[in-house]
Amino acid sequence: MAAEQSYYGLGVSPGVAIGTAYLFKQETTAVPERTITAEQVEPEYARFLEALQASREQVMSVRKRVAGEVGEEQAKIFDFQIHIINDKHLAGEVKERLAARLQNVEVVFTESIERYIQLLSDIDDELFRERRTDIRDVRDRILTNLAERRPRGIEELPFASVVVAHDIAPSDAAMMEHGKVLAFATDLGGRTSHTAIMAASLGIPAVVSLHDLSLKVQSGDSVIVDGHRGIVVVNPTEEMLQRYNRELFRIKEFEDELAEIREEPAVTTDGHRVVLSANIELPDEIPNVRAHGAEGVGLYRTEFLYMSRESLPSEDEQYEAYKAILEGLAPDPVIIRTFDLGGDKFVSHLDIPFELNPFLGWRAIRFCLERVDLFKVQLRAILRASVHGNLKLMYPMISSVDEVVSANAILDETKEELLRDNVPFNESFEIGAMIEVPSAAMTADIIAGEVDFFSIGTNDLIQYTLAVERTNDKIAHLYKPCHPGVLRLVKMTIDAAHEHDIWVGMCGEMAADPAVAMLLVGMGIDELSVSAIAVPKIKKVIRSISYAEVVDFARDVIRYNRAERIREMADERLRSVLPELSEHGAS
Repeated sequence: MAAEQSYYGLGVSPGVAIGTAYLFKQETTAVPERTITAEQVEPEYARFLEALQASREQVMSVRKRVAGEVGEEQAKIFDFQIHIINDKHLAGEVKERLAARLQNVEVVFTESIERYIQLLSDIDDELFRERRTDIRDVRDRILTNLAERRPRGIEELPFASVVVAHDIAPSDAAMMEHGKVLAFATDLGGRTSHTAIMAASLGIPAVVSLHDLSLKVQSGDSVIVDGHRGIVVVNPTEEMLQRYNRELFRIKEFEDELAEIREEPAVTTDGHRVVLSANIELPDEIPNVRAHGAEGVGLYRTEFLYMSRESLPSEDEQYEAYKAILEGLAPDPVIIRTFDLGGDKFVSHLDIPFELNPFLGWRAIRFCLERVDLFKVQLRAILRASVHGNLKLMYPMISSVDEVVSANAILDETKEELLRDNVPFNESFEIGAMIEVPSAAMTADIIAGEVDFFSIGTNDLIQYTLAVERTNDKIAHLYKPCHPGVLRLVKMTIDAAHEHDIWVGMCGEMAADPAVAMLLVGMGIDELSVSAIAVPKIKKVIRSISYAEVVDFARDVIRYNRAERIREMADERLRSVLPELSEHGAS
């Protein structure tokens, strides 16, 4: 029997797995070379367009799955790939090269896309390294479709295994499933790589940056992956196996505790109630919301209905989607956010112009108020569906009270039109505003007079407050949810809401962070909305804390002037209340 060997890398997704190694090697698609005639240029280009369409549908399917099972933030990883596939400049360049070179499309496409990869290779930056990985993933997918072969992926593994690879493409990582993939370990990768993000989101233990592990492991080897400590043990001794089996038993006990409270409310030890909801963007996610014990939906992102399609969704099509979600979750509430298009959401047929900084541009409510025709179609569909469940309506990216007043005026016009047409709808639903722009937080007391609730979108609020694009690795360390400026804006919003007798929730990523969620409860938040998979963990936190004590804690801790110290204190407090989270790497 081979001797035990331990290898050390970066633990990017916590947890422990013991299993049999499966050496995963991504198939490379050979690039055939042949000369074509001028008459064959159009048929070759048509083949390319068909491969693009197939690739687009495949990536959108992956994105849809990730959004449904994990969350929208993780699904955004694939937006850049969709952008590359939709790039008209790339398609135009391929067509020009076909006519000039008179070689088959595989050759000219590979040459064109390799130039993109080479340009990014000259830049020593983590963000651009990830972009290279995305482009290679797209390249391989398109070449596979040109060859009319079905893509082979990790989801086709024949047995439950620990995947060992030189590297794993983002789309392969997205297809991992518990049971089929126990854990994975790769030679390449970093903490901010898309593969690492996917592993952590899916709850699959992972260690990366193991250098040449894939050359030292064979399929069939016994392997332990410790994603918390960043260790991979190959051919472990009986003593090592017993040690890790004991740890697995403790993890299983904690998971059983989470399962036991699935149907219980999110109530603190001294009786304070917090509503715990789920973020979704597809009707298909309803079973997931139920299965994880969420109390309805705190954010339904409707823009997915507009993406990856050749035409706009009709009123009836939207109505059916909204009806399915409202009926499926009744009597629990569903907060439907009107579409937030623009920014990082690509929708070619809406003719949204290219902008140097789309996050600060013509998007969300700004777009709705100018394209009233599209806005009214959505509002009609939402109103018609309102009779089928517990609807709450919310406007995105509000920056001033004027936008709320204008949006409400359009909503009132739409209601009048439906009344004239004798179309039934519920007239008593609540209307809310997303607080994700600093100006909205600073004028929350003014906006509160026009709505029934607030929902704080911290992903954008942090970005706009700190002037940090968190996908930019050079400055990602400056993206700090516990920054005093961010916490003050959150507290300001909560206090303004309560002073005006309206409730306030949070649907950003801060809400899914156990230590920060505890702090938010102490700051007075009424509702937390997270991805369905995160609901049990946050519920466990809420049910383990005393409201009176975390109110005092929050009052003290947000007075500190350094984000790092606030974060440390929140983590320490959580460990004292619920040590299982840190012990099992769940925080």
